[in-house]
Amino acid sequence: MKTKSKKSKPEINIEYNKCRDLTCNVSSGLEIKKCYRPDETTSDHYLKNLNFPGQYPFTRGVHPTMYQGRLWTMRQYSGYGTAEETNKRYKYLLKHGQTGLSVAFDLPTQMGYDSDHRLSRGEVGKTGVAISSLKDMEDLFKGIPLEKVSVSMTINASCAVVLAMYLVLAEKRKVAGSDLRGTVQNDILKEYFARGTYIFPPGPSLRLVGDIIEYCMKNVPRWNYISISGYHIREAGSTAAQEIGFTLADGIAYVEAALKRGLDVDQVGRRISFFLNSHNDFLEEIAKFRAARRLWARIMKDRFQATDPRAMMFRFHTQTAGCTLTAQQPDNNVTRVSFQSLAAVLGGTQSLHTNSRDEALALPTEKSVKIALRTQQLAAHESGVAQTVDPVAGSYYVEYLTDQLEKMAEEYIKEVDQQGGAVKAIENGYYQQEISRSAYEYQKEIEKEKRIIVGVNKFQDEAEDRKKKLKILKIDQSMQKKQINNLVRYKKQRSSEKVADHLGELKMAARGEENLMPVLIECVRNQATLGEICQVLREVFGQHQGQNIF
Repeated sequence: MKTKSKKSKPEINIEYNKCRDLTCNVSSGLEIKKCYRPDETTSDHYLKNLNFPGQYPFTRGVHPTMYQGRLWTMRQYSGYGTAEETNKRYKYLLKHGQTGLSVAFDLPTQMGYDSDHRLSRGEVGKTGVAISSLKDMEDLFKGIPLEKVSVSMTINASCAVVLAMYLVLAEKRKVAGSDLRGTVQNDILKEYFARGTYIFPPGPSLRLVGDIIEYCMKNVPRWNYISISGYHIREAGSTAAQEIGFTLADGIAYVEAALKRGLDVDQVGRRISFFLNSHNDFLEEIAKFRAARRLWARIMKDRFQATDPRAMMFRFHTQTAGCTLTAQQPDNNVTRVSFQSLAAVLGGTQSLHTNSRDEALALPTEKSVKIALRTQQLAAHESGVAQTVDPVAGSYYVEYLTDQLEKMAEEYIKEVDQQGGAVKAIENGYYQQEISRSAYEYQKEIEKEKRIIVGVNKFQDEAEDRKKKLKILKIDQSMQKKQINNLVRYKKQRSSEKVADHLGELKMAARGEENLMPVLIECVRNQATLGEICQVLREVFGQHQGQNIF
């Protein structure tokens, strides 16, 4: 009987084994091999780890048909100057094909100050639109049908007041709460360690978050009452794994707070949304989105015993990474944003904002914001990536990255749990220290040219930069004067007695335990301003003082 001789391994395997020893790094610190093969991923456990799109654990997307059925919402984040000026920008964007609005508020609005407050001087309308009164909210959405447009509002500490204004505006227009669609960010925890626009201490702030969730569940059923934000965590300097881990740890804290109120986890989970960053490492970012989706589904099912698949879905908005934009050679930012937006789409985002090329220099001009919107439209209609669901699935490398990022994020969540949860981890300075360490390492890599930033530490062209200067948007100082004058007139024409009465009722309610949203809505109906309302809450809740962790 003849025995079969063993065949030698093909030359390609020898070469493959050699190249596997060569490594590089992604932002999360993983050593990346030059080649990957099937046994280095868990994708062979298809139903457990991937499954079909629209099915648990939703690695491949939250909807069975994804963009074949409906494209992502093209939602450009916009706002500057007065409400009237921003209204013009919204109409411009809608005219050019934007499919959802996203409101950027100025710093005084985010910090709970009226435009005429002494601390608002020089900041009114600079980083977003100034909203102090119900009249401002009316002007912001003048001529825009609230029942037809989905509106996202990036607001946190003063979120309950701004939402109350929007709901009273809808009421005045006779639009039912059940017809309103949109999102408020309402994610206060990340403000304490990544962004800084907090007003009240964590305890009262979480109460307001819970009040919004509870109120919207009953009265505005199609509204996403929280958008848990990893975007700002990444902008502060985190890695991709930290972005997922810390965002989902915050999400756990919000779900726990809702359940303490006696709310049903399946109902709560249906309207939780997320907001992530799309950074420069194209394939790592795709894997990050897939890993976050899978990990959140498992958290909701295993940790909180959710049974409704909709409550386990990680639905998210994406914004391209502002921190990657460069003032040097700003036209390069168009290309950066193109890669980042494509990563978000391949990662399965539900809505997308694409940054403009001049945002490292100023708020974007109309020309720049139109290029940014066209970038999304090109991805949607010319690239072909929307023709099939999760086209990167099965890539040995992408599946490996997905698995590893999920594991690394889980380790961060375990550490937060061990410290007593998200609030304790913030108070201990854990989040801040981890992010600062990652940001420092990233900067060192740039300075040592281990990480190349085109036009910054390599391929510089200073002569060209000086010669070709972009025309940037400048906020006319007369806008601030106009906004303050309008607010002064608003305050003069109202009933001061009514305002005082309702602010007094708010103070009493804030000292108790009732849901504050109905009281806030009454204050807005009777023309109390955002600053006046927030001042009452400051008097009751106190004002948070940031800590020095170094």
